[in-house]
Amino acid sequence: MTNDIDVPVLIVGGGAGGLTAALLLARMEIPFLLVDAAPGASPLPRAHVLNQRAMEILRDVGLAEAVYAAGTPAEQMAYSGWYVGLSGDGARDGDGDGADHGRRVALLESWGGGGRSPDWLAASPERQANLPQHRLEPLLRARAERLAPPGALRFPHELTALRDDGDAVTAAVTDLGTGAAYRVRARYLLGCDGGRTVGPALGVAHRGARDVARMVSFHFSADLSRWARDPEVLIRWLWLPDLGTGGVLVPMGPGCWGPASEEWVFHLHYPADEPRALDDAAVLADLRAALGPAVEGATVHGLSRWAVQGALADRFRAGRVLLTGDAAHRHPPTGGLGLTSAMHDAQNVTWKLAAVLRGHADDALLDSYEAERRPVAAAGVRRALASARNQLAISAHFGGGPGMDPAENWRLARRLWGTSPEDRDARRAFLRTVAAQSMEFNELGVEFGYTYETGAVVPDGTPPAHNPDPVRIHQPSARPGHPLPHAWLTDLDGNALPVARLIRPGAFLLIAGEEGREWCEAAEKVAARTGLPLTAVRIGHLDGDYRDPRSTWTRWRGHGPEGAVLVRPDRFIGWRAPGAAPDPHARLAAAVDALLGRSPGAPGVV
Repeated sequence: MTNDIDVPVLIVGGGAGGLTAALLLARMEIPFLLVDAAPGASPLPRAHVLNQRAMEILRDVGLAEAVYAAGTPAEQMAYSGWYVGLSGDGARDGDGDGADHGRRVALLESWGGGGRSPDWLAASPERQANLPQHRLEPLLRARAERLAPPGALRFPHELTALRDDGDAVTAAVTDLGTGAAYRVRARYLLGCDGGRTVGPALGVAHRGARDVARMVSFHFSADLSRWARDPEVLIRWLWLPDLGTGGVLVPMGPGCWGPASEEWVFHLHYPADEPRALDDAAVLADLRAALGPAVEGATVHGLSRWAVQGALADRFRAGRVLLTGDAAHRHPPTGGLGLTSAMHDAQNVTWKLAAVLRGHADDALLDSYEAERRPVAAAGVRRALASARNQLAISAHFGGGPGMDPAENWRLARRLWGTSPEDRDARRAFLRTVAAQSMEFNELGVEFGYTYETGAVVPDGTPPAHNPDPVRIHQPSARPGHPLPHAWLTDLDGNALPVARLIRPGAFLLIAGEEGREWCEAAEKVAARTGLPLTAVRIGHLDGDYRDPRSTWTRWRGHGPEGAVLVRPDRFIGWRAPGAAPDPHARLAAAVDALLGRSPGAPGVV
């Protein structure tokens, strides 16, 4: 091996999660090397929904506007819809006219109604977005190559072996383009490779539900504007009486969205033991049978086979190796939690790596990564599985199934819009089950409102706020462990900005009340003693460095005018003081030491 490399962080995996980690480290000026065996982004669309916290991260790395510009317009991702088929000639539907193909039977507001919901507007300055992964990853890579030093991102370079000797991780890497092999010695390694190499090499096992369902996905170009008529609907859930199964149709842009979308993805469900799903010709015939005349002349760009699963790694940390994204947790696609949680993982772990590598924190701080992220990931997997099960329950209301006469499947489906008393009862039961799917499409509490009860958090002894529906309702709070509440502020010149924009890369922020000058002075002393990136501001309705014109911050901060909160670099509250203290410097210094896993009074290293 030649050309050995020493680097603080080695990132294995150049998908969305690994590239997000690279971008966040680059913004904090932490040197890294990223390797990936693939030459570039996958050509398949894969994940596409980006929740508000993911968009905040993309704002941090300078990509939010590019994603909004390339992605689905807000008004065209306001709803999810349920339909019976898409198009047909009536030959198999039992009445011969084909009029019921594409009939919409339910509509559900989704993702805050394209950003219109007051609850979603109150949660974050960013709105939900939608951009397929095969278009997101090139944006991430181009931005990372711009921010990182030349040669920091290496495709296609494959990790072939690794060894953790306690002081560092040594990795063997091969340049698949030239065949050259080299060795990388890193203080820490981030496994962002989907669990293909790093986790198995360390004996990390995934446990959970496997093969919940088998899916075949088709990426194709076609003009569906005549049949996919609802411009406000992003995801179309189709019951397919001609096949007796369900499918999912999603526009993929890129130039137009909604009914005018040039590209689409269609996901078709098969039983786990169905051999037909392995035959390309057979599944392409099923695509035509499922969508009818609408896909005559369609160009199929690719198809993929995958299994729905919900599994969790038994460890997120193994010595100097930390696992993120699919390497740590595998979600069903329902809820769009897989890609976004990988980005949340990267946000959590990178500021901690920066603090340790700069000498501001003890290595023990990295233990808080698993303590914080594993329970959140486990809850996300459970939620996605529950959403998948409810989708199956929705399909069951149509009646029928594979192997039945299509005319009978159509007869049973028509109960959902029939006029008899029995039909009306069937429709009410169906719509109730659809309404429950708000657990997937209105899961603001899951996506944004999750909290850290243990880890890099100093509890203040207050009980959690009552939340009547933690799945759908995000309850803002500045209690330690909670995400920073969103509030619009004005600076002293009257310019508006969200409180989230006060956070600098890798830096802590102390927010004191309007009379909390002593806490700000204490923060200056702590920063001077330790070299820790720590700034301080006062926020109040009338007085302070920033004003709270709507009293939103005052409503959620949970302390008086002389109190303060300490916000971590990932915008989670780490500590809170209800009011003034006899020795604010000592109190804040102790809190910072506790958060960072440091010995009390340690001087820190810049």
